[in-house]
Amino acid sequence: MDSCPYARLIIESLALQLPIRSKLSSGSGVHPTTTPCYCKIRLKNYPTQTALLPLSSEGYDSPPDVGSSAAGFHVDPAALRNMSGPMPLRVSVYSGRMSQTCGISSGKLIGRVNVSIDLKGAEVRPIVFQSGWVSLGKERDGKNAVQARLHLEIRSEPDPRFVFHFGGEPECSPVVYQIQGSIRQPVFSCKFSADRNSRSRFVPANFTTNNNNKNKGWIVRSLSGENDKTVRERKGWMIMIYDLSVSPVAAASVITPFVPSPGSDRVSRSNPGAWLILRPHGSHLSSWKPWGRLEAWRERGSVDGLGYKFELVTESGLTKTGLMRSPVKGFVMGSSVEGEGKVSKPLVQVGMQHVKCMADAALFIALSAAIDLSMDACRLFSSKLRKELCHDDHQNDFF
Repeated sequence: MDSCPYARLIIESLALQLPIRSKLSSGSGVHPTTTPCYCKIRLKNYPTQTALLPLSSEGYDSPPDVGSSAAGFHVDPAALRNMSGPMPLRVSVYSGRMSQTCGISSGKLIGRVNVSIDLKGAEVRPIVFQSGWVSLGKERDGKNAVQARLHLEIRSEPDPRFVFHFGGEPECSPVVYQIQGSIRQPVFSCKFSADRNSRSRFVPANFTTNNNNKNKGWIVRSLSGENDKTVRERKGWMIMIYDLSVSPVAAASVITPFVPSPGSDRVSRSNPGAWLILRPHGSHLSSWKPWGRLEAWRERGSVDGLGYKFELVTESGLTKTGLMRSPVKGFVMGSSVEGEGKVSKPLVQVGMQHVKCMADAALFIALSAAIDLSMDACRLFSSKLRKELCHDDHQNDFF
């Protein structure tokens, strides 16, 4: 498989030195606490990043004794091609709280730093743009000029990714294409089912006992109330991923039904639905091994959104993980999800270091399908689902 050239712009080792007078001044809004200040990082055409700034007591020639990191910026192939030269990255440092009042930031500006960023060649080699202390300007303290100083490291590194695109909505059993530049190549096919009986065929019979009962809670709620037809629930959903030889290589299956919280018509965070992401295990086609578990619910807000939590399955149980990014291993995965009721054909990006073979990529395809389908599973129960998501009258044969 060929990857696409991405680059990651990293801003880390952030720390602040303040003049003694500013530390003690009650009117400046700066107080001698661990993190009294913050910064906003702006790069043209990208969302503004915000990070807390811990105070450092180290000298000018020494690295800070504390530090923080910003989320950074992920630069896609189109942006790399369109960059005609250096561009400024601006770091604005503020004292006070990061909150806003009536849309206006409550922080007091201490100073700004501009760093020239040229990402030419960043997709193939690491580049360091800034490393060390910089002055934020001077203020008069009697006869002496005192300075606030910011420590930061700004660098880029190659971040190649595999890119996949669903040819249709996951519930419509689409083909999945790999994207490399202008080339679209089919690599997987999907088969969606809303069969109530499909779940039990894909969870190992001894799954709970093999994991020392740590995962017993995964299936208890799925099995309880199985015969209670009066309970509103969305369950039995499953999507299979096949390779080009029509061999199953991954699956996602609802293991905990999506049900409304008592007295409401929404799936809440306190009672989420859950998926198992599965991979084939052994030579038998019906033998599967859990790879990950995805919980999903409907977040409350001015505009309701999808909340989720992903955990990897290990021999010792569940391991919490950042689904999209890891501060140590960089980019892991990204998947587009359209708004509720809109046509959604997920675009999936997977960090190259996490894919050793096509079967690894298929797991991320199954996971992205589960995320997209969770948008429908978490719709208000007063809403009607499209026909593809309703339960089948007969059991589908996948093999």
